Amino acid sequence: MGIIAGIGVLLPFPFYYYLWNNPQKWVDLCAKSGKDPSTVMASVSHFLKLLQFIALFSVSTLSWPPPLYFWPLFLFGQFLNFRVYQLLGESGTYYGVRFGKNIPWVTEFPFGVISDPQYVGSITSLLACLSWVPFIYILLWVLGYIFMIKVESTEDPATRAKPIS
Repeated sequence: MGIIAGIGVLLPFPFYYYLWNNPQKWVDLCAKSGKDPSTVMASVSHFLKLLQFIALFSVSTLSWPPPLYFWPLFLFGQFLNFRVYQLLGESGTYYGVRFGKNIPWVTEFPFGVISDPQYVGSITSLLACLSWVPFIYILLWVLGYIFMIKVESTEDPATRAKPIS
């Protein structure tokens, strides 16, 4: 199960990479079905996230109660994820700016305080699970996030999809 679980953990990152680098193709594909590209990305991302969790669960050894460090790390990580989604909404979270949408710049906490707060939140939540999940799988997932932080740190506005009308 090791290699399959590793592939499962890494599954979403090629998808995110492709969309980041080919936003117009995605917008055109979604337009054929009359669907919003951010909404479709969110749906595909949730499915891929489910597969990630199944892969992680397949190699986990759950025990109760969790170690004391679990709760503060997990809750803080989930708070950051919730707050990012609350401030940016679906379109802001799921590459709306790359898909040609006008997404307002946000400076409220955690933005301006924490770089890449959604990824930091996700990484923090993963680290909380270290007592249950073998380190290599957490590391793979974290490396996927670090890779996407790097990819998304250099955005050329000229490569965005044409604005959606």
